[in-house]
Amino acid sequence: MARIKLDLPEQFPFSTELRVRITDVNYGGHMGNDALLGLLHEARVRFLTQYGFSELNICGAGIIMADSVIVYKSEAFPGEQLVLAVAVTDFNRYGCDFVYRVTEKTSGREVARAKTGIVFFDYQQRAVQKVPQPFRDLFPPDVVAA
Repeated sequence: MARIKLDLPEQFPFSTELRVRITDVNYGGHMGNDALLGLLHEARVRFLTQYGFSELNICGAGIIMADSVIVYKSEAFPGEQLVLAVAVTDFNRYGCDFVYRVTEKTSGREVARAKTGIVFFDYQQRAVQKVPQPFRDLFPPDVVAA
């Protein structure tokens, strides 16, 4: 089976720090994949908050996750402080990708790369919506992963 390759942009406009909790650890003694997806969610919420948005209100629209990809580079262990860098790439008519670079703070060791594909969504009408232009305008027109 071919491995997934996930290219990341050179610049990330936002980063946040989160500690690996003991409850994030699986039977292998390292952070579990489910825990990392939860940390990515927290980083995305913090990213949106810096712009005054929430996942239920980005210029009047909500978002819903369409897909996710995680490429692991190394293990993460309880007590380690992770830096989660977040960027937005690859806009289309109804959504975009949130991409993440996860590193261990002290050593700079890369732990993972990830992408969550999102679409804009009207939760009252249960329907996909176009990307709100004010949100799109926050990011350079040529934003694509390098």
